Amino acid sequence: MTLDPQTLSQLKDIGGDAGCLSEPDQMEPFVHDVRGAAAGRAGVVLRPASTEDAARMVRVCTEHGVSMVPHGGNTGYMGASIPDGSGRQAVVSLARLNRIRELDARNFTITVEAGCILEHIQRAAEEAERLFPLTLGAQGSCQIGGNLSTNAGGTNVLRYGNARELVLGLEVVLPDGRVWNGLRGLRKDNTGYNLKQLFLGAEGTLGIITAAVLKLFPPPQHTAVAMVAVRDPAAAVDLLSHLRASTGDLVSGFEYMHGSALEMARRNLPGTELPLPGHEHTVLVEVSGASPDTDLDDVTERALAAAFEQGWVLDAVVASSLAQQRDFWQLREHLPEAQMREGARILFDVSVPVSAVPEFLERGRAIAHSVDEDILVSPFGHVGDGNIHFDLVQPSAMARDDFLALSPTVSERINGLIAELGGSFSAEHGIGRVKRETLARYRDPVEIELMRSIKSALDPRNLMNPGVLLPDAA
Repeated sequence: MTLDPQTLSQLKDIGGDAGCLSEPDQMEPFVHDVRGAAAGRAGVVLRPASTEDAARMVRVCTEHGVSMVPHGGNTGYMGASIPDGSGRQAVVSLARLNRIRELDARNFTITVEAGCILEHIQRAAEEAERLFPLTLGAQGSCQIGGNLSTNAGGTNVLRYGNARELVLGLEVVLPDGRVWNGLRGLRKDNTGYNLKQLFLGAEGTLGIITAAVLKLFPPPQHTAVAMVAVRDPAAAVDLLSHLRASTGDLVSGFEYMHGSALEMARRNLPGTELPLPGHEHTVLVEVSGASPDTDLDDVTERALAAAFEQGWVLDAVVASSLAQQRDFWQLREHLPEAQMREGARILFDVSVPVSAVPEFLERGRAIAHSVDEDILVSPFGHVGDGNIHFDLVQPSAMARDDFLALSPTVSERINGLIAELGGSFSAEHGIGRVKRETLARYRDPVEIELMRSIKSALDPRNLMNPGVLLPDAA
């Protein structure tokens, strides 16, 4: 079933051939997710070139009862930007809304449209001697509108916060086609509800973000990066506290890597050399500062020496060049690729209080091995903010289907552990279509009710990304 000719004609009048795609081959790139795990059918793909065009297209869709699926760079894992199988939905791609509208270096802000590639924003900030700190593995293709709609995390959250903490203002097309212009570059604005926060992390269910005012920061003048072998996860947490205190809270990255994850990188990624082979627990530390007068290598080395005396650190190497710093970070960033080459995976993107990370890792491993003792437990992640990618990898002696069949049992137990520790089953990838029922199970019913009330108030006809984020009503 496709959209009726009248609706398509009206949409074509607004977008033209470039802005309104209705042929199957044209729509194909927009109906599959990046991992091939989700697929749907679209009635039309809309590609507005301006906020005004986006608003007009939304009004047409609303008038004809056509539900809409906002679509960014298609780098998400939860299927939030993929249409359902009805063939009646309109995918709204923001790719053509890709202008940097303003960079105010004195106000430390940049105003960008939703289709801007994250890496392009970083470069524009750099050219103005400023820093936009959101950093992700997919930054060369992800779009800022999608980053904000999913409240993206990444490796700099410890220092700068999640995506929602980097936003001062938004421009949003509402489900009825009106435009809310909240593009204010103010640090202080005490004039009622903080409306922008409704749309950040809402995964396109309340409206379509078309532009944003983002915070910029002074760029670091010096960065020290170290690979550190620690005694155990508890020592890693102690080291984090020690480094934050001893550097004046200049730690910008603190990434945990289990030895099994590093060994998978060595086995599966040609040319990979481990800086500290043979250790079960390793952390990647980055310390950065805006003052050129501070020797952060020296500060970091002295802090690590003190940690060694405490018994937290077993060995360490501080990168001696920018190339070695990049090598250290690339090793961390390529761990998912190494796992994929090893075999099938059961993935958990979870967060707990930083102080609870050691308990989670110990008990999570015990849970996985109680389900099957041969499961390869390969955790890594952003320990600095409590976000662990607790990944289980298929053992070589187990068939792929047999391994994946363990997912429901192990997921129930891991999610139960997360709830017990006061954590979240979704740290930085959102809910999408995949985790809606998990949300219903582990979130307070009052919280779900409040979210439904907001959805009903802004989108009473449920036309904006239905079937995403909110669980089905009982």
